[in-house]
Amino acid sequence: MTAPTRQTATTVRPDSTAADVSTQPPPTPSRRRKAYEEVADELRGQIVNGERPLGDRLPNEMALAQEFGVSRATIREALRALSAQDLIRTSKGAGGGSYVQVPSVGHISEVLHSSINLLTAAHHVTVEELLEARTLLEVPAARLAAERRANDDVTRLRQCIHDSGPTVDAAVELAHNTDFHAIVLATSGNTLLAIAAQPVFNVLMSGFSRSSLGTRFHQSVRRQHREIADAIDKGDPAAAGDLMHDHLEYLRPHYEKLWEQAKRKRGR
Repeated sequence: MTAPTRQTATTVRPDSTAADVSTQPPPTPSRRRKAYEEVADELRGQIVNGERPLGDRLPNEMALAQEFGVSRATIREALRALSAQDLIRTSKGAGGGSYVQVPSVGHISEVLHSSINLLTAAHHVTVEELLEARTLLEVPAARLAAERRANDDVTRLRQCIHDSGPTVDAAVELAHNTDFHAIVLATSGNTLLAIAAQPVFNVLMSGFSRSSLGTRFHQSVRRQHREIADAIDKGDPAAAGDLMHDHLEYLRPHYEKLWEQAKRKRGR
């Protein structure tokens, strides 16, 4: 199979340019893009288009600087930007260099988690919006899980339902709850659902991790998880979706109470 033909890199504007004042249009409020951003965009496009395939070793800094007509410092900044997006990995030693890689689901989900956390902390996203998004994502995921589940998926779901009797360790319960919902999302077979839903779940769960919830709450969650797992095991999408919806509605007032308490602690 013939390797894809690599197009000639678009020449990036020099790091510093002399402006001809007589011919330049009036300044606009939009931010002028930096040279390293333009280089990163060009390399990103080549990776996405397959011009630089998975595992491809990028030329060294000097070669890339000559290719794009910029300084080595600009190339280093561009490579850092691509590395932060999990598009390249850099290794040292005899076989070292920068290599093209594909971003993992976990990495993309973590980036979204951090961004949603920042928006929430700045009060640009409310708990009501997070809960609404979670319902819109996890209810269909439960339906799909019932349609697509395999035997080992159901086994893993049941293993996440902690059976500790009347004595409940909150940290253990919350860890099992996190795993349960993650496995439902994975069992749905839709990677984008998992990428979108997991960060929302993690942000909401951060409130629970700082709270003390009673035994009755954890026992109710365990019972609801068993019912959802049973519906998925039976291959009943309607029941799985309805039970997930009811489960999330049960959790709603607990989330709202915890977030209100957190707001009061911040003095708002």
